[in-house]
Amino acid sequence: MPYQVIGVWLDLPNITFALQFKLKIVFFTYKRKECFYLVGVIATFQGATVMGKGSGYGKVILFGEHFVVHGGPGIVSAIDSTTDAEVKKALKGINVKDERKTAKGYSEEKRLQQIESIERMLKAMGIDPKTGLDIWVGGTLPGFSGLGASAASSVAIARAIAQELSMQISDEKINQIAYEAEKAYAGNPSGIDNTAATYGGLMWFKKDMAGGPDKIEKLHLRRPIEMVIGSTGKVANTKVMVEGVAERKKKNPAKYDPIFKQAENVAYAGRKALENYDLKKIGELMNENHRLLQEIGVSSKELDMLVDLAQKQGAFGAKLTGGGGGGCMVALTPGKELQGKVLSAIKGLGFEVLSTKIGVEKY
Repeated sequence: MPYQVIGVWLDLPNITFALQFKLKIVFFTYKRKECFYLVGVIATFQGATVMGKGSGYGKVILFGEHFVVHGGPGIVSAIDSTTDAEVKKALKGINVKDERKTAKGYSEEKRLQQIESIERMLKAMGIDPKTGLDIWVGGTLPGFSGLGASAASSVAIARAIAQELSMQISDEKINQIAYEAEKAYAGNPSGIDNTAATYGGLMWFKKDMAGGPDKIEKLHLRRPIEMVIGSTGKVANTKVMVEGVAERKKKNPAKYDPIFKQAENVAYAGRKALENYDLKKIGELMNENHRLLQEIGVSSKELDMLVDLAQKQGAFGAKLTGGGGGGCMVALTPGKELQGKVLSAIKGLGFEVLSTKIGVEKY
């Protein structure tokens, strides 16, 4: 037989120039009189991408912050703002460029925690910790304490790393990775922030204190509800706030145990009110939740002032959201008119403010 065709595949994954791609080359040759001749080359580019990209949702907690850390139920809603991340492989080191709009001092306060969180991600993903990465962080979610900004960035970065390194990772696994990353920021995170950041929507959440899967249920509203978020401009240290509550609860169970039981009752009542779309009741319960958070020592004069201002402007309810000690207040302001009134009052005093909605199924 005078001709012999030989196919040779060269699979060269993750070659990085300006683009990252997988290159497959096929050489077709024929043999005649003991000589080989190249007659064709076919090259295919697969999965071409400039860099890995990912996003994570911001959130507000309607009921249960701090209490969820100790096994109480909570209700959280993603908001229509996200943190976005882009990642590409680098020669060495973890290099982060954070271009989010932030409260003064937020980026500096969180810098070391951010690097630790990424190191925790790499370990949870089974990636060599010496892997060099260039990471950009941005998006529409501002870096304000209380909006789940750290969890949103953890989810976004984990998704971007996975895409850049061609790893197929489920949302469930992304959520677990982000939970590990959150330990850098919160010490003992509840898991509620990273869950909202991963899945979006409105959710009922209960932490499994035995270490098993947390209980997560999707909740649905008849219609989305307008909300106003006001930032105190004060950067809060979530880890310090969480540890402080745990320490005080341990020292004074006679005071704290009844408060935690009340918070549990408020969360169950809040779920019922949301399912019935009873906006007045939702607002009343948010006010009550804020009072309980004041009792466990996690509010601040700035938060209390913003809550009081929103209520006086007609908000159905208002409370701190997140770890407290600063950060943000969230107010229930159904309808564009009321939302605008409350927003203008807060903005008029010089505070940063956001208008958003809860209960939006897709963003």
